[in-house]
Formats: sequence, C-alpha cells, structure tokens
Amino acid sequence: MRLATVVRLSLLALTAAAPAACAQDLRFAGPPLQGATTAYNTGEYEIALRLATRAVEEEPANAAAWRILAKIFLATGRYAEAESTLATFQASHPSDPSLWNLLGEVQYSRGRLPEAEQSFRNAVSGRASDSLTALLNLAVLRFERGEEDAALREFDRFIDIYNTRRGRLSPSELAAVAEACRYLGRLDPQLFKDALRAYDEAIAADSADLDRRVRLAELFLEKYNSTDAANTLRDVLAVNPKHARALLAMARVRYFDGESDAERYLARSLAVDSVNPGAHALAATLLADAELYAEAAERAMRGLVADSGAPEVLAVLAAARYLMGDSVGSREALARVHARRPRSGDAEVVLAGMAARARLYAEAVAFSEAAIRRDPRNARARALLGINALRVGDIQRGREELEAAFALDPYDVWAKNTLDLLDTFEDYREIRAGRFLFVIESKDAELLSLYASPLAEEAYDSLASRYGYRPATPIRVEFFRSHADFSVRTVGLAGLGALGVSFGRVVAMSSPGGRRPGEFNWGSTLWHELAHVFTLEMSGHRVPRWFSEGLSVYEERRARRGWGDDPSPLFIAAYAAGKLPPLSRLNDGFMRPSYPEQVVLSYYLASLACEMIEREFGLDAIRAMLHGYRAGKTTEQLFREVLRSDQSALDRRFDAWIRQRFAREFEAVRPRNAPEDRADGRGGIGIAIEGPYVEAM
Repeated sequence: MRLATVVRLSLLALTAAAPAACAQDLRFAGPPLQGATTAYNTGEYEIALRLATRAVEEEPANAAAWRILAKIFLATGRYAEAESTLATFQASHPSDPSLWNLLGEVQYSRGRLPEAEQSFRNAVSGRASDSLTALLNLAVLRFERGEEDAALREFDRFIDIYNTRRGRLSPSELAAVAEACRYLGRLDPQLFKDALRAYDEAIAADSADLDRRVRLAELFLEKYNSTDAANTLRDVLAVNPKHARALLAMARVRYFDGESDAERYLARSLAVDSVNPGAHALAATLLADAELYAEAAERAMRGLVADSGAPEVLAVLAAARYLMGDSVGSREALARVHARRPRSGDAEVVLAGMAARARLYAEAVAFSEAAIRRDPRNARARALLGINALRVGDIQRGREELEAAFALDPYDVWAKNTLDLLDTFEDYREIRAGRFLFVIESKDAELLSLYASPLAEEAYDSLASRYGYRPATPIRVEFFRSHADFSVRTVGLAGLGALGVSFGRVVAMSSPGGRRPGEFNWGSTLWHELAHVFTLEMSGHRVPRWFSEGLSVYEERRARRGWGDDPSPLFIAAYAAGKLPPLSRLNDGFMRPSYPEQVVLSYYLASLACEMIEREFGLDAIRAMLHGYRAGKTTEQLFREVLRSDQSALDRRFDAWIRQRFAREFEAVRPRNAPEDRADGRGGIGIAIEGPYVEAM
C-alpha cells in the first residue's frame, strides 16, 4: 500500500504541474489514452506523460492506461517509476493479470531477477493476454542461469505452438515465437530464418508497434546484416526520432560498419534514456577503442545505475580494467558476470574482441579459449579464436576454429571471407630466407623474395641496432596478390584503406603485383611494418597507436630518402588552423578523427613527435618509453618519468619545435575556411598559398 501512496502523489504532482490545456495537446484530440498512445509512438514523451496521467486518473481500473504510463517511464529511463506504477496497479487489482509480464520485464531491466521471475509466473498462472511472452521470459531466465537444456526444450515448444496455432497468434505471440527461434538458432542456424519470418508476420499484423521493428533490426545485426538493420531502423526513426532503443541499435549498426557517426546516434539515445546499460556499454567500448581505458572504465561504472549486475556493462568494465593493467578489478567484474550467467562465454568474447582491437592478439586467443570452455557452442568465440590464431601465426588452428565457427553460424561474413581466403593459400609458396618466412603467390615468389629478403634483413639489423632489441624469428611476411585479399586478412572485409599491417611477428601487406605501378612503395611499406614488429614486441603490444605509427613513419624517413610522409601544404595549413591535436593528445588524430584527412596527417605529425623526442632527449628515451609501456605505464607517467616534463609543458615545447622547423612553410601557406558541406557536418580545411609555389611545397 505504501507504493500506491507514492505513485498517487507523483501522479497528482504531475497533474498540478501541467496546464489544464495547451496548444500542443490539441494535436492529440480525443480520449486521453488514445492521445497518450499516439504521443508515445511518435516520441513526444512529455505530452504522452501528461495524457497518460490523466487517463489513469479518469480510468483507474483500465490496465491499458497504466501500461502506457509505465512504458513512457521505461522509454525515458525512469525504470523505478515504471516498476512502481505497474506494482501499484497489480496491488490495487489483484484479479487482473494484465500487467504482470510487463512488470517482470521492468524488474528484469533493473536486475531484480527473483521478483521478475515471480511476476512472469503470475502472468502465466493468471492467463494474461501476454502469458506466452511471459513463458518466453521464464525460459530466458532459465537459459541465463545456465539451465540451457531445459530452456531450449521450452523454446522448442514455441515451434509447436506456431505450427498448431498459426493464423490465430497475436502480434506479441508471434514476436515471442521469433525470440524463441533466435535462441534455438544455437542448435540449428536455419531457425534464424524462422525468427525473421515470425517477426515479419508480427509486424504485418501490427505495424504501429515500433519495438518489434527494433528487435527485428537487432536480429539482422546479430547475423551481420547491417544494411537491412539500418533500413529497418530508419523506418522506425522516421516515425519516432526519439526512440532510444532504435537510436542505440543504429549506433551499433554504424559502429559495426566502422562509421564515425556512431557516437552521434548514441548521444541521442542517452539524451532520452540516460541510464540504459547497453548504451553505456557501447559508450565505454568506444572509449576503450580510442585507448582511453580509464575513461572507459569510469563510463562503464555509470552503466550500472539501473542494474548493478548488468552483464554487458560488466563485460566491458572487465575489459577496460584489463587493458589499463588492473587485472584484479578485471577478474572481479568477470566474476559478477559469471554469478548471473554461469555458463555464458559472452563476457570473454567481449574481452577477446577488445584485446584484439588493442593489438593484444595472444591475449585475445586466451580469452576466446576461456569463452569456449564455458560455452563450446559460442560461435563468435570460435571465430575470434580462429582469427587471432591466424594473427599470431598458427594457421592450421586458425582454419580449424573458423570452420567450427562457420558450422555454428554460417551468417558470419568475417569467418566466411577468411575461410575463402585460406583456400587461396594453395596458390602461395612459403619461402624461408634468413630470419623471415615469406608467403608469396607462386608466380611471383622467386622474383619478389629475391628483393624482399635482403631488404627485410637490412631492416631487421638497422632496427635491432637502434632499439637494442631482437624479436624472435622467423618473422612471417605475407604478400597478398590483391588488396581485397589483404583487407580480408586484416579486418575480414574488403575495402581497408591501409597497405600493410603488423600483428607482431606476423606481417600482412599487399603485393606489388596487386597494385598498379607507382601506386605504392612496397619497400617503404615493408620497412614500416617491420618497425611495428619491434615496437609491438618490445612494448608487449601495449604501445599506443600514435607512438607506434609515429616511430614506423620516422623509421621509414630515416631508411631512405623519399620514404615515409613529408610535410605538405595541407599539413601546414591544418596545423596552423589548429586542426591537429597537441602531443599529449596525438592518439585522438588516429582513434577519434574529427575530419577525414586527419588520420593521414596524424601519421606525419606523430613521426615528428618521435623525431623531436630523439633529438631532444635521445634514442634511449624512446627505448625507455617502449619498456615503460610494457610495464603498464601510461603516456602521462612516461612523459614525467622519462622526458621529465608534464603534458602541457611538453605540448608547448613540441609546438615551438614544429613552428621553428617549418617557419618558412608557415609563412608560405595559410589556412582558409572550407565549406561545411559534408553530410556529417565535418568540413575539411582549405589552403591559400602565398609566395612562390615551389617554395611553399
């Protein structure tokens, strides 16, 4: 009864705060419940809340009015108010089971699992109209508790229900069948097609329900179909541009596609629902991908407000803590995930993925193995194990795991593309030459190895002398006959803009025969990637992106005249315009670029930073920084300990060094405003050249 009093007071307060009528409400003429539903569906939540409050007051026994009120609270991140609203109705109307299932779903979203289970059982025993959805939710709880076999038997019942009652199932019941088929897809991947069919039928029967469209989009993305996911979500957002779950799903789609506007959709989602655990998990992931591990951990903690045991948030928290060197904190977060989902390997999959993106490929292998020990049918874990086994040079194991992953999930395009690529390896030869194992297409093997071998040996000797470190050999160097094949080897999809990549003691790059003459300097690229071998291995793969790339470009420039990047009018103009970050934030130019050209310009800027460090502090400072990263120290710590400077002082010193070195260029090149005509609002930078053109260049 105490709950009822609290909610009644809040409803009265809302009514008192709202004017009796306003111009906006005229657009929702008719009964308050009808207007509230319309406003809710179009994302006008303030209006919907006023009208739903009035509907509850006018019809206190109408479960539909209380339902829409609770859904408004839920949509806007007010989970506790949603729960108290539904609990109040059920306490006041014990014989009406209408809202028990929704109450259980809200309790589930808050991590109140025993209460959620009881609410679902109440819906089933009371034969509520959504009792089939409640049965599904009970099976999900069993599945997550580790009772997989029992849960899958319950999911299997939904296929019989569909077959016997087809044509008589409500839209919500069809959606329940779809979700059951999604879980059953673990046993038979073809059942994902049945899930798609059931969702299509549910949406056709009730096109106004946007939530089901969002769940369909999430299913598309789960099966690597970002195109249909995005199209489905655009339809939802055209109706309700404030649908928080749709905005979050679109952010995930854009992240999956590698697009930079994922953060924009994520910010819009959080503006509506500020406590959604999934949104905070993605926000923390983006920070971790930018190598901002402490910030990622802090952001993940903010995602535990609604549910202190949210598994997807705790998994990202565990990964962020691991990457920042807090292994104890990482294990503690993992233990909390396992307490809720004891047989799930999904948290380890998150750790494996984030470790791989941080270039910790051996650790990614270990996390994938841990995921498989918990859940041998985890297709994503098998795929990650296969991909990262290839990256550390274990080709046979990589193929075996990818074949196992593809058998479990034939929709995984990364696994499929990589397996297709491995099939082409029969056209390649392995040539052991000195400290290197070259993998080259057979028709080019003899000629290319004749040139690659002495160059690689020269690079090894030069870099070993400079860094005082000798990576274990042989170093595997793969030359791919097409850029598309190289791209698949690197990221699983065609279209990567790079020419080479180092996974440590495994290097992959385009073959000179796969590019038009003059398109790229394969010798310079090979030297660049071998420099990565040294900096990655020397730092235990913990060197930040800016320092590793900067050293590689710097070593290119040192190796041969004309190799590596040079100052360009665009570089000078961008620097003069303040469009390039200071030394302390050089990683932003690689990991969080604000305009398309910034990544390319950052390579050269980072190489200048490395050059300045060597000239001002000596080569030993570079070596000490690499060893420091291996020990888990941050860039800020190493600036203080090795360079004897804080970040702001070093920023000023680097800026003065740049301006002195390129004084003539700064006089000749002036930045000018460029039109902000890009779709994402990120314009570039124009250049005005003053003085003789040759001098400016």
